[in-house]
Amino acid sequence: MSIDKNYFEKFIRSTEKAAIGAYPFIGKGDKNAADQGSVDMMRNELNSIDMMGEVVIGEGEMDEAPMLYIGEKVGKKNGQQLDIALDPLEGTNFVAKNLPNAFSMLAVSEKGNLFSAPDTYMEKIAIGKNLPKNLLDLDFSVEKNIKLLSEAKKKDIKEITACILKRPRHDKIVKSLEKLNVKIKFISDGDVSGAISVVDPDTNIDIYLGIGGGPEGVLAAAALSCLGGQIQTRLVLDNEQKKRVLKLGIKDIKKKYNIEDMIKGDVMFFASAITNGEIVDGIKDLGNKYEVSTFALHKELKIFKKVKNYHLK
Repeated sequence: MSIDKNYFEKFIRSTEKAAIGAYPFIGKGDKNAADQGSVDMMRNELNSIDMMGEVVIGEGEMDEAPMLYIGEKVGKKNGQQLDIALDPLEGTNFVAKNLPNAFSMLAVSEKGNLFSAPDTYMEKIAIGKNLPKNLLDLDFSVEKNIKLLSEAKKKDIKEITACILKRPRHDKIVKSLEKLNVKIKFISDGDVSGAISVVDPDTNIDIYLGIGGGPEGVLAAAALSCLGGQIQTRLVLDNEQKKRVLKLGIKDIKKKYNIEDMIKGDVMFFASAITNGEIVDGIKDLGNKYEVSTFALHKELKIFKKVKNYHLK
């Protein structure tokens, strides 16, 4: 079975409305208000759709409402049963500081087909399409992964570009990359768009690696599943998180998750830009209306498009 294609435009509208909800807070230094604006708009849109939806990846637990929380039921309680992973505002700091690459994002699968990653850290390694399956591995050294990638892409190591979050926890990886003379593109936030960049020919990114958020790992996997990319992940847990994850029913806490472990069957993915992004342009205020651009994917129907829509104020 696949996701009803009639949902496609409705979910585009959901991320576009969420993006508009954050727009008034660009450059205002208030990331919480921006987040709240996008959450409220996304929830309203999702609840207007004829579906039995459940948030499996959201912004926290039930007691942290009014965020869209894990386990929240959305939709009109009729129609197809769907699991939803969402990040109404990926890049809260980008909106607060008026920096590029802030998005409203959402992924949808049939019920039971999205890995419900806990809100913990996750090791990640992502590469683009048309490469041997399971080419790279989190247990290989940085050097080995880069050499395997350069051979598979028939590209000199010094021509390889790696994307990585600029964090002290990545210092060791960065040293290894520098020793190899790999080009490095640092990002300050925007974990999902960083991972997706490996399949966008305009970015020239060959590999994304490092530790980021678990929920963001699944959103990235949804997009890469549609686009033929690869991602391998593993949860990074402290002792308290280990106990919580075991209670959630995850038995093997050291398991490596490949794309098919996180995304099963059909999936849709949507990312509407709030500020200008490398994938699509940010919102434009045209006076009486907003122009919103969205990167929209549907795996089963092989839909891969960038769309612009207009919303009256």
